[in-house]
Amino acid sequence: MSHPDPADDAAGSTHPDAARVPAPVPGGDPPGSHDISDPSTHVVPPCYITSEVPPVGGVIKQRPEDFFVEEIPLYAPSGEGEHAYLFVEKRGLSTFELLNLLARHFDVPKVALGYAGLKDKAAVTRQVVSIHLPGRDFSEFPELRHDRVTVLWADRHINKLRTGHLAGNRFSIRIRGVPPTAVLSARRVLQKLAVTGVPNRFGEQRFGHLDNNHLIGRAMILGDFETALTLLLGPSPDHPTAQPAAREAFSDKRYADALHLMPRHLAAESAALRQLARGRAPRRAFFGIDEQARRFFLTAFQSAVFNAVLDQRLLAGTCSSLLPGDLAFKHDNRAVFAVDDDTARSIDTADRLGRFEISPSGPMWAAGMTRAAGPVDAMEVQALERLGVRVQDLHTFDERYGELLDGSRRPLRIPLIDPDTEGGADEHGPYVRVTFELPRGSFATVVLREIMKPATGSVLGPEE
Repeated sequence: MSHPDPADDAAGSTHPDAARVPAPVPGGDPPGSHDISDPSTHVVPPCYITSEVPPVGGVIKQRPEDFFVEEIPLYAPSGEGEHAYLFVEKRGLSTFELLNLLARHFDVPKVALGYAGLKDKAAVTRQVVSIHLPGRDFSEFPELRHDRVTVLWADRHINKLRTGHLAGNRFSIRIRGVPPTAVLSARRVLQKLAVTGVPNRFGEQRFGHLDNNHLIGRAMILGDFETALTLLLGPSPDHPTAQPAAREAFSDKRYADALHLMPRHLAAESAALRQLARGRAPRRAFFGIDEQARRFFLTAFQSAVFNAVLDQRLLAGTCSSLLPGDLAFKHDNRAVFAVDDDTARSIDTADRLGRFEISPSGPMWAAGMTRAAGPVDAMEVQALERLGVRVQDLHTFDERYGELLDGSRRPLRIPLIDPDTEGGADEHGPYVRVTFELPRGSFATVVLREIMKPATGSVLGPEE
């Protein structure tokens, strides 16, 4: 087996991939010099908004049809343009797996495809996908036949579908293993959340099946690609049954064996192992991973810090109120404005909060992110540093890889829209069904956690 050549990672390498793999950032602290005092994803809340309502318990996602999600488009396609828009129903596939399938079917690179948001794998989901097909008609392609994918409609539009180009998602979810009478508790939870709002937490899906996507993103920011690969490919003490043979082979540096043993649907893992088996050094091997996946690791890092800030605001009881120094989030246009002492105390501000026109926001950290002020900013910086990254590290990363990490503000709470419940039974047994709509970028599992209040672990099934 060939071994990595240190020169392979040097600036000015003549390797064909050199132009698209940035050279290391000179200077700065050595990788791993930043301590992590809080590695948690903060998926499990420190307290429940509906703590007075007893837990329903139960399980979800026992079968794909128990978890139905339909994307609510932000706009309708115009009927003309170079981009094909497909409204697709998928079953038991991740969005990335769907994109790979469509890229092969239409014989286009993955960069030609667009999507508005990621959808659950262990579910039946409907979403719009765009495909750049300049000068080509639908009739030129064979009908897409797949046992887990159905195209519900097709149209044309002038631009590529971008992440965030959706109004929200409508959910219909069955909770199994509960008596139909549990619908009474579920209804009480939804009624309260409709008044208070839902904590806008990132759910466990964001952090991957090893719960460490955020730590991979952290290693990327610090330029420590060896650690990033170890987190991605090595054995997981918390998940010892996850691909143990492949991960042991990686630890033994038997990269070709690890690639053979790694399930093909784990695309990022397979791509990195393929590069390592070719003798690539860690940084180049990591950049062999699809850019969408690399961005997802960085987003997971931002998400963990956001969740940590959300927890602090929940414990302080300030998720539904504005503090001096806050950046208030306007739900109609997603803009933010600074909150001073007078604004925080204003009756008009309280009224706008009650109508869900505005909410306090938390950080999706990046070098260019609009920052809060005073004690609020200090608390958000502290949450960043507890995950082992400093503000200067973000600026250093931005200088070299800035196109990969975008900063923004995210509301700490979101409205629960048109909730409904029913209790019933079918051939699979009794259930409680809940339906509701959430704005884009929000997680239904946060609502379900308030209803089910699991003692430990994930509300998701094992496939997630």
